Amino acid sequence: MSADQDEWKDRMRKLVYYVATTLDGFIAGPDRGDPSGADYFRITPDLVQFMAANFPETLPAPARAVLGIDGPAVAFDTVVEGPSPYQLGLEAGMTNAYPHLRHIVFSRSMTTSPDPGVEVVNSDPADFVRDLKSQPGMDIWLVGGGKLAAVLLPEIDRLILKQNPSIIGTGVPLFDGPFAPSLFRPVDTVDLDGGVRVVTYDRTLD
Repeated sequence: MSADQDEWKDRMRKLVYYVATTLDGFIAGPDRGDPSGADYFRITPDLVQFMAANFPETLPAPARAVLGIDGPAVAFDTVVEGPSPYQLGLEAGMTNAYPHLRHIVFSRSMTTSPDPGVEVVNSDPADFVRDLKSQPGMDIWLVGGGKLAAVLLPEIDRLILKQNPSIIGTGVPLFDGPFAPSLFRPVDTVDLDGGVRVVTYDRTLD
């Protein structure tokens, strides 16, 4: 175990919603397709550099291979997602976009996993994540989608939003669920030259 990993083991794991969003709070367009590289979600060199330096494990395996990234995780050792974002990976030919992480997909319709490295969980996501957070390890990365994020909102400890300088009017919301006020406080902001602002928020404790 590395010194960084040893540091993580003695504290409670966080569920971190790390995701790209538009200024008006959408994580994908109305077609629910992969927005990566769209004019409202541009992947600029400085954004890739930021991700590679700070969250290299969030890059899918093909991108890691191209960039020569094969080192240990920096922030996360587990990724959780809903069926919609996982389906986007399948459509791109990847049964497991993150083989370097423990990969969990929450789905009530999938009965078997398309990949031995992907765990399909049919039980309550909040209960499952709550148990995950109590186990030793690094933080847990919530990819999305919006419906799963809404279900897991009570368990989300940190938001890391890659805010693109764009407005699309409609699409998949950051949280696609019922009215459920939750308070977070900004703790860090990074402005990238390409226009993306990375804002980190921590849950406000009562």
